[in-house]
Amino acid sequence: MAKRRIAQETFDSVVKENMDEFDMEPEEALREAVQQFESQGVDLGNIVKAIPSAESDEAKQDQTHDVLKALESLQLGAAASCAEGLCADLKHLSEQCKLGFAQRHLAAQKGAYPAILGRCERARGEPGPLLAALSALSALTDGQPDLLDAEGRDFLSGVLREGGADPAVTCMAVRAVRHCCVKHEQNRQDLVKAGVLALLTGAIARHARHAELVKECCAALRVMTFDDDVRVPFGHAHEHAKMIVLEHNGLKVIIEAAKAHPENASVLSELCGTLSRLAVRNEFCQDIVDLGGLKFMLALLADSLDHQPPSKIFPQDLVRQVLSALRAIAGNDDVKDAVINAGGAQLIVLAMNRHVGNPQVCEQGSAAMCVLALRKPNNSKVIMECGGALVALQAMKAHPGEVSVQKQCCMLLRNLVCRTQSFSQPILEMGAEALITRALATHRDCDDVARAALRDLGCKVELRELWTGKKGSLTN
Repeated sequence: MAKRRIAQETFDSVVKENMDEFDMEPEEALREAVQQFESQGVDLGNIVKAIPSAESDEAKQDQTHDVLKALESLQLGAAASCAEGLCADLKHLSEQCKLGFAQRHLAAQKGAYPAILGRCERARGEPGPLLAALSALSALTDGQPDLLDAEGRDFLSGVLREGGADPAVTCMAVRAVRHCCVKHEQNRQDLVKAGVLALLTGAIARHARHAELVKECCAALRVMTFDDDVRVPFGHAHEHAKMIVLEHNGLKVIIEAAKAHPENASVLSELCGTLSRLAVRNEFCQDIVDLGGLKFMLALLADSLDHQPPSKIFPQDLVRQVLSALRAIAGNDDVKDAVINAGGAQLIVLAMNRHVGNPQVCEQGSAAMCVLALRKPNNSKVIMECGGALVALQAMKAHPGEVSVQKQCCMLLRNLVCRTQSFSQPILEMGAEALITRALATHRDCDDVARAALRDLGCKVELRELWTGKKGSLTN
């Protein structure tokens, strides 16, 4: 059931009442108001939980929140102020919006979007003010993609077409595009129709050495392949991924950009994450290998083993993204063999051993080996010989509460033995039955995969018959 919401004015009036009627100190009045509304089941996620302030003691009647003061300064002073003053007002509003969603929500309710967009239009052609206006627009739309309208969409597309010479301006425009596309399918489709995919891949190719811009463009491309808007029955995620690859040469552009940032972990992480989202067809997986993507990812994984975690050069997030990309491209059976032949299984096991305390690395490493072993008895043999089953069981021991780790490990163990029964006894001797049984008892989502693993390992397991074909409802 959806929680109730209230207006900012309602919350502020209760805080004021606590101070005026019950002589509470400001902080106490604020805490009391929060507790009061939360006890009534009110969602305060959109409420600025702060005491409104005034510019001076004489202006107590004009008390308001800092974000609204910043917006008022922009609305009242921008028309007549100099470029320096305009930039200062935009920067102040941007800083306030970055404090949290509640500040952004309140600013949007009071007309911040048309105010900022108007300044964006006026600042066109002036890099300083335009950058400040785009920064404010990006901050405001973070978590509020519904704000984008046709005028804003045309403006952002235009800036990306015109701002090629200034990577800082392009980078901020891309960030605004990304914020407007998260959880908003219509914005994604409209921006794709406006040509944004070509603009993003073009920006990466043109500014391949500009780390922040490459990272932002890759993140925006990834968002275009999301299917995260619950308001629509289905999206165009798959179509957008195909367009990026087939129409805009996205795989080559991304892999070439990776060569320009061999030691920038945050950029490499985004590049690997984007590649994993684009590996949606068999031929795309093979293309990534042919373009040098597999060699590049395995080299990253090997280099990461020379650095003890936590490492700034090779952080765990980068290792996780590399494993995720390997998992994605191994959906192609030929690529499975290429990964195994290049020593990928050994590197995955070593990475999991090195980062066994990180559940995300364990999940993606187990998932990658699970895909490599699928329908491939020879690959299963290599994974067994390099310790893949053992490291999966160690991951299950280390993360008993992580359902994703438990599921992927159960699936890996099943894939290892389903076509090679001789592996069952060695895996059982490692203690697999107890760990799988614990996962089955602990996590409802592990039910099917855990039972299947136990069955294929030759253990006694009750396989429930959910439906017999007779009249009646499904049983739980």
